[in-house]
Amino acid sequence: MIDFAAVVIAVAFLVLVGYLVPTVNQLRRTVAQSERLLAQVNSELPGLLKELKGTSENVHAMTTQAKAGVDRASVLMNAIGDVGETVNQMHGTVKGKSSALMMNLVRVFSGVKAAATTIKDRVHKEGGPYNER
Repeated sequence: MIDFAAVVIAVAFLVLVGYLVPTVNQLRRTVAQSERLLAQVNSELPGLLKELKGTSENVHAMTTQAKAGVDRASVLMNAIGDVGETVNQMHGTVKGKSSALMMNLVRVFSGVKAAATTIKDRVHKEGGPYNER
């Protein structure tokens, strides 16, 4: 019985080894590919980091320029707003002055009309050249 048990254990061990050998071979190939991949990454990584740093510097420079442009545009927009406010004030002033001027002209014309009517009435009553009898 011990011989039979030893044979069963030996066969089980051989089956186990039969399954483990392909697994170990695959594991060895995977480790070799991983080593190649790490070597490639180690060789390419410094160049990629240098490019990344350059890109970061370019983005920083563009951001700085954009900020300066926005600041200048803000100053321009404030100046345009001030000009608009000044134009609005001038419009109000001109409108007020023209309104006052028109009122004065209306008063002058009314006075001239009243004077002309008064003169005409006096001439008419006194028998001037228009009223020859």
